[in-house]
Amino acid sequence: MLLKTVLLLVLVAQVLVLENGLLRTPPMGWLAWERFRCNIDCDEDPKNCISERLFMEMADLMAQDGWRDLGYVYLNIDDCWIGERDDTGRLVPDSKRFPHGIAFLADYAHSLGLKLGIYEDMGNLTCMGYPGTTLDKVELDAQTFAEWKVDMLKLDGCFSTREEREEGYPKMAAALNATGRPIAFSCSWPAYEGGLPPEVNYTLLASICNLWRNYDDIQDSWRSVLSILDWFVKHQDILQPVAGPGHWNDPDMLLIGNFGLSFEQARAQMALWTVLAAPLFMSTDLRTISPQNVNILQNPLMIKINQDPLGIQGRMILKEKSFIEVFKRPLSGDTSVLVFFSRRTDMPFRYHSSLAKLNYSSSRIYEAQDVFSGDIISGLRDDTSFTVIINPSGVVMWYLYPIQKMQMSH
Repeated sequence: MLLKTVLLLVLVAQVLVLENGLLRTPPMGWLAWERFRCNIDCDEDPKNCISERLFMEMADLMAQDGWRDLGYVYLNIDDCWIGERDDTGRLVPDSKRFPHGIAFLADYAHSLGLKLGIYEDMGNLTCMGYPGTTLDKVELDAQTFAEWKVDMLKLDGCFSTREEREEGYPKMAAALNATGRPIAFSCSWPAYEGGLPPEVNYTLLASICNLWRNYDDIQDSWRSVLSILDWFVKHQDILQPVAGPGHWNDPDMLLIGNFGLSFEQARAQMALWTVLAAPLFMSTDLRTISPQNVNILQNPLMIKINQDPLGIQGRMILKEKSFIEVFKRPLSGDTSVLVFFSRRTDMPFRYHSSLAKLNYSSSRIYEAQDVFSGDIISGLRDDTSFTVIINPSGVVMWYLYPIQKMQMSH
């Protein structure tokens, strides 16, 4: 009973942390930056420039091709949409590339059952040199975004001082809440302070932002994925406890469907980001993505695991001399997920282990479902030895549940 009370208090505390009540599970959607960057040349490249047309085409595909129905609902504009500030100081989108304005795009997204996200920067300029949000413009910009019916704001931190960020991010959170429109708040604040205490106060951050970038921008390469993963693992004792419903660590976008990852690496990023309870923001061309990559991103069990209502971030529990790493994430209903990840580059590796070695209870019998193949592994006791074959730079991912629990639910 005491444990239940403690858990209830923890849940109540989490609910009270951020006033907007949003993002009880990690957000999912599409973000322009990694794939389309700051391509503003619509004369030369009309299909791929940052424009109203691009976002409408992606919105159509998100609705038509099953993305929305699986939870990918945020259509997020990144840098390079701004034209100027008008005579009243209000932000105005580039009139050539966004001729109908942002409110039009928001309405379009909403008509398809999607949500629209937008980008600004807590500083004099955005990272690509467009007008930023200075301290005196915070309330005005929040009101503008609310009037446009925007659903998420990503606020970057280029061209700002530490003092401006310290004042500006909480000020923007308050201004967004004051509009009365539910706008999820994605902050880049900790990434600009090194991502770690004492420079970053994660308790404070969780009361201000729904998600936050902790570390470097992801690039379209396996090396970049590994550098982010390594940083998250190295600091998991700090990062793991601060994530939860309404406030998430964000290791940055999914690269799946682009040019830098092999098939095995694409599956590995999806599995590892899912175990980290990370936001799932695709940044790829949905018009040309291969069926193979669609299958990775649309894996229903993977998404169910990522969206688990407990919202506990997983962690690495074992690092072997054989260059195999094991990650574990506890999920609701006594279930859990294991990811066996190979750092090897030579050949498939036969990894031998047991549930006892991975801290599973000796009094339970488990069943595991392979998240990618769907195969069921039955009758796993803590002392049952098992072997998984992991491809180079690849993963094997198991969704585990106690069989007794499953029988009770039938």
